[in-house]
Amino acid sequence: MTVSLGVHIGQQNISMVELRKLWKKLDSSGVDWISLWDHFYEAPYQNGEGDHFEALTTLATLAADTSHAKIGCLVFYVGYRNPALLAKAASTLDHISNGRFELGIGAGWHIWEARSYGYAFPDIGTRLDMLDEAAEIIGRLLQEPNTTFSGRHFQVDNATCEPKPLQKKMPLWIGGRGEKKTLEIVARRADGWNAAYVSPSDFLHLNQVLNEWCGEHNRAPESIRRGVNIAFAMATTPQKVKLERQRLRDQWANNPAQIESGALICTPEQAAERICEYIDAGAEAVNIALRAPWDEEALEKYLGEVIPEVRKATL
Repeated sequence: MTVSLGVHIGQQNISMVELRKLWKKLDSSGVDWISLWDHFYEAPYQNGEGDHFEALTTLATLAADTSHAKIGCLVFYVGYRNPALLAKAASTLDHISNGRFELGIGAGWHIWEARSYGYAFPDIGTRLDMLDEAAEIIGRLLQEPNTTFSGRHFQVDNATCEPKPLQKKMPLWIGGRGEKKTLEIVARRADGWNAAYVSPSDFLHLNQVLNEWCGEHNRAPESIRRGVNIAFAMATTPQKVKLERQRLRDQWANNPAQIESGALICTPEQAAERICEYIDAGAEAVNIALRAPWDEEALEKYLGEVIPEVRKATL
């Protein structure tokens, strides 16, 4: 199995100059995937007082600056942009990147930024219905000459999306961990599924639930790629690992146990084994999630030592 090893960047508390330097380094280092997230404020929420760049405009720069890695957003909240607009933007980004863009969407969770910016943030059931409608509209617009759809939340009338992406079929990823509805939507609509900050055992369980939903909808499970984002808290010595663990706990004070279970908190010597646990649980794409500041020496070792070791182990 070919495993994608990537980096998911939170574009917060970092300058655009530093961001561009980072993803150029990642691309030249041979990572398979580089993604951003879709927030207006920092995550986890810290009163919205930190520097934070908008996703679509930042992605255009990422697309133009890189040439190797596939790029995307994990994931766009469908409540922030009309899905037809998002499809149009996705096709544009695919052309800027010469066919490397993959679109990710989700039901959202960051209620603080949504309310601050004047967006409605309905209950989770409604947001999942929005996700379902958005996935249908986006999928059809990127494939069909003309699309008409009238849903409860979104409508398009004889809409076109030209030019189509350079890729014959742009992959649509859906992110989330909900077993009853999110994974059911994934089974019907998505080309890829991404879960963030879960342990290998939890990922295995969710992976199996998705397989069950595929059975319900007569979908071949292998037609959906499986991905996971894990928080990067790696450091070069055991003492520094303790400091990274504490920093992670301080960042996620409201729910430190969950983020720790889905984090790479270890030295480089232990990292490949940890990543392989996710691969053994069914992950076909493993992305480390970077939030500034991080241990730069540890990141260098991850790129130069851990990734090659994982690739060798999964040949």
